Amino acid sequence: MNFPRERLAEAYRAMRTIRRFEERVMDEMSTGDIPGNTHLCAGQEASAVGVCLHLTDNDYISSTHRGHGHCIAKGCDIGAMMAELFGRATGTCGGKGGSQHIADLHKGMLGANGIVAGGAPITCGAALSAKLLGTNQVAVAFAGDGAMNEGAMSESFNLAKIWMLPIIFVIEDNGFGEATANEFVSAGSFTRRAEGFDIPAVEVDGTDLFAVYTAAGDAIQRARTGGGPSLLHVHVPRYYGHYSGDPDTYRTVEEKKAMRQERDCLVNLRARVKQDESMDAAELDAIDQLIESEIDDAVRAARAAPFPPLSALTTDVYVKYL
Repeated sequence: MNFPRERLAEAYRAMRTIRRFEERVMDEMSTGDIPGNTHLCAGQEASAVGVCLHLTDNDYISSTHRGHGHCIAKGCDIGAMMAELFGRATGTCGGKGGSQHIADLHKGMLGANGIVAGGAPITCGAALSAKLLGTNQVAVAFAGDGAMNEGAMSESFNLAKIWMLPIIFVIEDNGFGEATANEFVSAGSFTRRAEGFDIPAVEVDGTDLFAVYTAAGDAIQRARTGGGPSLLHVHVPRYYGHYSGDPDTYRTVEEKKAMRQERDCLVNLRARVKQDESMDAAELDAIDQLIESEIDDAVRAARAAPFPPLSALTTDVYVKYL
């Protein structure tokens, strides 16, 4: 793929930031200083970045309980995100949302969502506003494979097609709904389900940044030019268990080892760009070192930040319309 050098560096930087953010969050969870729980997306970086490279701050995305990568790919500040996970007042949502409810409307990030498929109808609403206002914005609804078995997803498909909304449904399929393998709960093909609503759909290798970028570019261009909704069924690995305390005994040691050795999107990207001589190892390593420092800074700042005051408990609960 003929990626401009600056674009390639941007993509690698975003993917590496997601990976190190998730690895560090996993470490920090063991200290007990991050309240609640986290659902990490390490291994799935190419999906979020390959899609969001096409988007601007004015475009919308919604996410899932596994949403840190989508936030970072959309441009959310990692310092504010880390503070949010630590429950601090400097967090993206004032420390009151935590991992599963990060949102940043300034970046078009409508929010992570603890409800499976809960983001899809919200994103349809954002897409409808873009269509009615003629703003040329698009909306992307990220969801996991389990969302495909929820009624809200089918309802969203129907609305998106009936209203020809500028929306892309991105189904990140890591093969498991929590601890249950997909073959036990999902009948048929996800792409054929979408095609049943006359929505164009493709399967994508989520370990290949360029494959995701190409498929997402086609779908987003279709949406921006009035062609309506699309679905991307993106196959991704999930390096950690479903949640931070998951013993992950439903996958064998051999399975998990092979997944990391053979399906690592960052390893694949590094190999590809070095082979093409787009970037050399020293440039990639320099990005890695910079990100390491930025993550360290984010954790230090989060630990030093204040907790929300008691008065914040009753703010931002209800919307007031003027």
